[in-house]
Amino acid sequence: MALPKQVRVVEVGPRDGLQNEPGTIATEVKLELIDRLGAAGLRHIEAASFVSPKWVPQMGDAAEVMAGLQRRPGVVYAALTPNLKGFEGAREAGVSEVAVFTAASEAFTQKNINCSIAESLERFAPVIDAAKAADIRVRGYVSTVLGCPYAGEIAPEQVAAVSRELLDMGCYEISLGDTIGVGTPLKAKRMLEAVAKAVPLAQLAAHFHDTYGQALANLYAVLEEGLAVIDSSVAGLGGCPYASGASGNVASEDVVYLLQGLGIETGIDLGRLVETGHWITGRIGRANGSKVGQAMGCGR
Repeated sequence: MALPKQVRVVEVGPRDGLQNEPGTIATEVKLELIDRLGAAGLRHIEAASFVSPKWVPQMGDAAEVMAGLQRRPGVVYAALTPNLKGFEGAREAGVSEVAVFTAASEAFTQKNINCSIAESLERFAPVIDAAKAADIRVRGYVSTVLGCPYAGEIAPEQVAAVSRELLDMGCYEISLGDTIGVGTPLKAKRMLEAVAKAVPLAQLAAHFHDTYGQALANLYAVLEEGLAVIDSSVAGLGGCPYASGASGNVASEDVVYLLQGLGIETGIDLGRLVETGHWITGRIGRANGSKVGQAMGCGR
C-alpha cells in the first residue's frame, strides 16, 4: 500500500509526557505548553487526565488546565477519563474528546488496574455511554500491543479482538500502544495487518515508544501499510515506567521530520515545535529526548 498523503499527529506530551514527572509542574507551564503546541500547528492535543490525584498527582489540576486553555479554532483538546467520575469532571471542564484505555495483555491489565481485560471494558461502558449522550467523541487506547513486561509476546489476534471490542462499544478511533517499546518493524506490520481485519485502518493510530530505539522504524513500517494517525510527545517527554532509565514516547519533532522527509503533510511548523521542545525541557529541568531537537538546537 502507498504511504498516506497526510498524517494527523496526536500530541500526548501535556498528559502522557508529563504525568510521571516528579515534583509539581505549575498549571501555567502546562497551559503555555499546550498553547505553544497549538501555535506550532498541532490540531489534536491530549491536555489532561481526570484521574485520582492520589494515583497521578501531576494531573491533579486537570480541571484548571481545561478551564484555562486559550482554545484555538480547529484544535481538539482531549482528556483521559478512566471512569465515570473522571468523565463527569472532564465534561464539566468542556473537553471536546475523552479517552479510555485497556491492554492486549491480561497480565498487564491485572498488574496495572487490578482487573481482567473484560472487566476493564465493562468499567468503560458507562463512560462511553455518557460520552455518546453528551455528544463527546471517545478514543480508545490498547496498550502492550507488541509485547508485555509480564507476559512477553502478545498474539496479534488478541490485539485485534480487544480493538474490535472498543470499536463496537463506540470508540471512533483505536490507538495501538507499544507500551514498553519492544516492537520491531516486521512485528508492527503483522500486528497492524491482524488488527486491520477487525477495525478499519482509517480508525487506527500508532502510539509507539522508543525504549529500544525502534519507534521511527516501526512507524515507517505501519505508514507503509497506510496508517495515517500517529501519537507522539514533544521532546520525547515521558519515560517508560517498566524499564529503568529508558525513554518512553517517540518525540514529536522526530516524527514530523520523518513525515516531512517522506513528503507527507502534517500542517506542523517543525521550527516552532523544536523551540517548544527546548522551552518545556528547560522549564522542567530535563534533557531533550528529541534527536531532531538536539540537532536543530534552540536557536530556531
